[in-house]
Amino acid sequence: ADGVLSGETAALARALTMAETGTLPDEVRERIAASERPVPVLGITGTGGSGKSSLTDELVRRFRLDQEDKLRIAVLAVDPTRRKGGGALLGDRIRMNALSGDRVFFRSLATRGNDGGSLPERLGDTIALLRSAGFDLVVVETPGIGQGDAGIVPFVDHSLYVMTPEFGAASQLEKIDMIDFADIVILNKFDRPGARDAIRDVRKQFRRSRGIFDPEIKDEDLAVFGTTASHFNDAGVEKFYGHLLATLSEAEGENWLIQNDRVSV
Repeated sequence: ADGVLSGETAALARALTMAETGTLPDEVRERIAASERPVPVLGITGTGGSGKSSLTDELVRRFRLDQEDKLRIAVLAVDPTRRKGGGALLGDRIRMNALSGDRVFFRSLATRGNDGGSLPERLGDTIALLRSAGFDLVVVETPGIGQGDAGIVPFVDHSLYVMTPEFGAASQLEKIDMIDFADIVILNKFDRPGARDAIRDVRKQFRRSRGIFDPEIKDEDLAVFGTTASHFNDAGVEKFYGHLLATLSEAEGENWLIQNDRVSV
């Protein structure tokens, strides 16, 4: 517990392993809970293959550049455990390029066959450890989810749902729980055919689910963004990032004020 609270990486890694396997001592859990800091937690979830890891990498890169590496960021990447083989790939880090240095801590977790589906059974303990270890932001990326799964929402302060234009007929949007609950919806891979029609349908569903019928609120003002995270300095990612920073600045204070004039909120 002393090592975690003082920000020692090795101690934190060991504590996360114990939390993941259910062997974290009660006295350590109690000390961590008593010392837990009000650190914002951003949850990123969405369909498989939607580009969540690429988008997470772009977010971390922008935070590091715009905040001049003043923030310590923890990234928790969850991968599904295969029912047949019993293993998990834990491969999200191979698509991330902004993890170098001592300002970013990255940890992979497996769901370990949790019947709940896309989340580890003890996700709450792992987030509590990261919150108490001196980080300024915790990012939790979960594996691809089904239409009815919004399980990440209770664990995070700000939730982000990532999807692609290929969701089928517009009526399919009625079945996606996360459009109702997510603070921000991202339509990634926006360079694909039909993306503009798709985002129009998603914005309509976003309005309906929240009862936003004021004509003065334009579609472009909704927290629904079209992005292509695989493109360097993508304009859609910049717009989404500016919105996220404004949200964090309002909720968390001046630590989240933009340090770089290239992003306009």
